[in-house]
Amino acid sequence: MTQTRLTSDTGLVGRIRGAYDVLAREVAKFGTIGLLAFILDTTLYNYFVFGLPGMEAGPLHDIPLRAKILATAIATVFSWLGNRYWTFRHTRRPEAFHEFLLFIWFNILGLLIAVACLAFSRYVLDLHSQVADNISANGVGLVLGTLFRFWAYRTYVFKGDALAPPRH
Repeated sequence: MTQTRLTSDTGLVGRIRGAYDVLAREVAKFGTIGLLAFILDTTLYNYFVFGLPGMEAGPLHDIPLRAKILATAIATVFSWLGNRYWTFRHTRRPEAFHEFLLFIWFNILGLLIAVACLAFSRYVLDLHSQVADNISANGVGLVLGTLFRFWAYRTYVFKGDALAPPRH
């Protein structure tokens, strides 16, 4: 009886350890793709609104919310590719288009979180500086949106058997 119990516990412990290892790898990869997407999004937003150093204003200076949407849209495509083919490659759906639509939907919701933070800063608090924009949209909004997106990707978008052998 002791031997059976030990084997059963080892099996459970092994499964828990395996699930933890998969989650830890996903979080690390998701963070890497997210960091690169953040750099792309932030760089594009700042260029669109504030221009390059030495410029008076960027090409979308008067429409910062649209600039944020455009920058995020470009970063979203980058992020989907990275997450599909690297982070969640072991749980991706065979139907790439359906997966992409779900990914876009949850990114739109995540974007709305960042845009709401930017709009609150700009139009409620009346803050219009580059620092205020970056704190509200790329700080607070990004953190809240990222937590939401990781949960949504694991729950709905890249929904597969995380303990199955990786597909290549």
